[in-house]
Amino acid sequence: MALSQAAPPIKEMLPVYKRRTFAIISHPDAGKTTLSEKMLLYAGAIELAGNVRARRDRRNTVSDWMEIERTRGISISSSVLQFDYADYVVNLLDTPGHQDFSEDTYRTLAAVDSAVMVLDAAKGIEPQTRKLFEVCRLRGIPIFTFINKMDRPARNTFALLDEIQEVLGMESVPMNWPTGDGNLFKGIYNRETERLHLFTRTERNERRAAETLLTLDEFLQASKQEESTLGEKLLQDIELLDGLGIHLEPEKVLSQKQTPVFFGSALTNFGVELFLQRFLALAPFPQPYKAIDRQILPTEPDFSGFVFKIQANMDPKHRDSVAFLRVCSGEFTRGMSITHQPTKREIRFPTTYKTFAREREIVETALPGDILALPNNGRFSIGDTFYTGRPLEYERIPRFGPEHFAILHNVDMNKYKQFDQGLHQLETEGAIQVLYNVHSSRREPIIAAVGKLQFEVVAARLENEYGAKTRTEPMAIDAARWLEFDETVDIDALARQDVILAKDTKDKYVLLVRARFMLDLIQERFPSIRYSKISAS
Repeated sequence: MALSQAAPPIKEMLPVYKRRTFAIISHPDAGKTTLSEKMLLYAGAIELAGNVRARRDRRNTVSDWMEIERTRGISISSSVLQFDYADYVVNLLDTPGHQDFSEDTYRTLAAVDSAVMVLDAAKGIEPQTRKLFEVCRLRGIPIFTFINKMDRPARNTFALLDEIQEVLGMESVPMNWPTGDGNLFKGIYNRETERLHLFTRTERNERRAAETLLTLDEFLQASKQEESTLGEKLLQDIELLDGLGIHLEPEKVLSQKQTPVFFGSALTNFGVELFLQRFLALAPFPQPYKAIDRQILPTEPDFSGFVFKIQANMDPKHRDSVAFLRVCSGEFTRGMSITHQPTKREIRFPTTYKTFAREREIVETALPGDILALPNNGRFSIGDTFYTGRPLEYERIPRFGPEHFAILHNVDMNKYKQFDQGLHQLETEGAIQVLYNVHSSRREPIIAAVGKLQFEVVAARLENEYGAKTRTEPMAIDAARWLEFDETVDIDALARQDVILAKDTKDKYVLLVRARFMLDLIQERFPSIRYSKISAS
């Protein structure tokens, strides 16, 4: 029984409604970056997996462009990839899967209208998947699920659907169904068209897997002729699914009560294009965004947007910085005058870009849902609002409280200027927070991060991008709290053997304690002190 398909509304013909801006989230090694790359292949945006169009084979994926990303084989920084597919303009934000970079993922999720959750068919929902899902839930982001790696031995498909519902609390609606897993994964049954797509394995960089289209009856007969039970098993599964009476309801997808589920294999291209086509048709167009005093509709005539990411040295030949801005309303035109809300200054951008990993292309106009890359000379910060017309300010993007701390030693003092410049840039990007011990005679920075791997990234980027070699000395800090207090508090009296009094680069006091119970003792001694896990500004 086919699922119902509603005709698209007339407004879908308007350019803003053909935008799709989404992130791909997953636990590490679930195949997130491979799926991103295969989408680009189908769109014709790249010709070889892992390579920008017309580029020679550099043995790295398009979205993983940092040197440390290539050597470690993980995504460290979110990448923005804009491309066209059919009638859609697609803004794909590929996010880090490793939990140590979850703050970068959180900021990226602030700029999307939907998310694709990639699950490993053999592992199901893993810890980082669940954490990222919770972030999506907090932001109200609709989730689409791609169960990957069906070409390998997998868990029972019905068990995977049950797990999504039990663990994540969303009704899972299978849009297609696999013939089996591992060597039995021959194709995908499309429940909407009631056709089976049988695939033939192709080379890794082939744009499409060779496929044959059959009805369920035709596949059943072919299986019998081959003395295979594959057809009968698929028929039983489809009849069971139809008997459950689960139907896709778009409004439930938007409210996170349902997640459309697709099966496939990104590595072999099985089912990827079927997923891409249906996902783009179902995914929400640019949604309203909440400013401090009102909701901003994408159809409002005045331009507005906010910075969700800052990245330096995307081009290793230049020491540049780029601010990535999500367009929320109106139309941006290159060279137009827009107001930078924090400074109230009007700024013109004669050169603005759309990006494809670190590749850039000058863009003349941008609509809601699009991601603009603005040249940044250090004036802009994450969360900054830009607008024309009536003043507004979008809600700031919260920071995570740091969990790991280390003293950062500059090995070569002749590189102090480069060291200081690089450290400032990394903090501006939100990779780390920089603190200084108020009572230390040596002005060596304390770096604070959500995950330990950030320390490795900091050291690698300082050396590779700024020529500054460093050494980190881990600190046994159990908790950090930003402080608010009145003039009656003797702030210097807070420091003791198990407590470090520090300041951040905005001159805010931070208390670092080696044992969490010290926070209660200090609070008893100084009851007027107020703690915060993150900086208030």
